Amino acid sequence: MGQVQGKVAFVTGGASGIGASCARTFAREGASVVITDLSDEMGQALAAEINAAGGRATYLHQDVTDEAGWAPAIAEAVRLYGRLDILVANAGIAIFGSALDMSLADFRRQNAVNIEGVFLTAKYGIPAMRQAGNGGSIIMISSVAGLRGSANLAGYSASKGAVRLLSRSIALECAAAEDGIRCNSVHPGIIVTPIWQKAATPGGGGLNAALDPNEMARAAVPLGKPAEAQEIANGVLFLASDASAHMTGSELVIDGGLTAGSIRRRA
Repeated sequence: MGQVQGKVAFVTGGASGIGASCARTFAREGASVVITDLSDEMGQALAAEINAAGGRATYLHQDVTDEAGWAPAIAEAVRLYGRLDILVANAGIAIFGSALDMSLADFRRQNAVNIEGVFLTAKYGIPAMRQAGNGGSIIMISSVAGLRGSANLAGYSASKGAVRLLSRSIALECAAAEDGIRCNSVHPGIIVTPIWQKAATPGGGGLNAALDPNEMARAAVPLGKPAEAQEIANGVLFLASDASAHMTGSELVIDGGLTAGSIRRRA
């Protein structure tokens, strides 16, 4: 307990999935948490849950692609809690389907959230961290799709690959500035989140049916099962805490062995 005691965390896309697990974990470990999302009902419920359990959390409505909203959101976080120590750029969308069938509008929409939203997290969050003068940790949520190609996920892979190198570049900028701010990326594999249900919606690619992460993991993941969102949050907590003080520009892969290779299962 207390791995991020007294710190202030800002988590985008924090109302559900990995973001919500990160928010709960930070609060349990002593941080004050600002949760932002477009899903107001879920975000408000999560903040209320954390506060009822004795933590400190606030929900803010935020579209990470809207630059005009970034300065006020960061300013509100600082006003409420006095500083900013941890940024988790988690907000993201996945649009499934062939690159040949994807519209340019969808390609741009995905990039706006997955790349521009992450860029804006750093652009507006870092000055607040520097003002506090305590260093800080930025965690950008990429994917194993940002480490290798994947059929029917070309646009998503491109966006997550961009996050990987954006993270490394931000890490080097901060190191050159000697501001004490670290930046690392996290690369989940197949995890249990609402993203698989969204794949069957028009906005997610319009697949015939929702994808089953358990079935997918059994076929492709050496450990034979998908990760839970909490398992990703545990890695994020490590990067946010002082336990990872000498890590920056690194990639934390949490994929059950998916990128290591394949195995032949016993019958």
